[in-house]
Amino acid sequence: TEPDRHAGTMSALFDFKSFLVTLLLFICTCTYVKMKAPRLVDPYRTGLRGMFWKAARIGERLSPWVAASCLVMAFHTFFGA
Repeated sequence: TEPDRHAGTMSALFDFKSFLVTLLLFICTCTYVKMKAPRLVDPYRTGLRGMFWKAARIGERLSPWVAASCLVMAFHTFFGA
């Protein structure tokens, strides 16, 4: 039988590790953008721009935990299985 070509490829939404990395990068990016250009991230927006503000708020308020999570994920990505 022919091997399945797409067996090893998964979307970042379906692989838990990739989902966590994507979520952490999204939070960190939104927080950075809010610090550099606060007008781009408006707390009174709804939809996608409102989601950017919420992610930036998480990054601001939980910054030690987000930083620790980034370090753990980086260590796991470089040295993990």
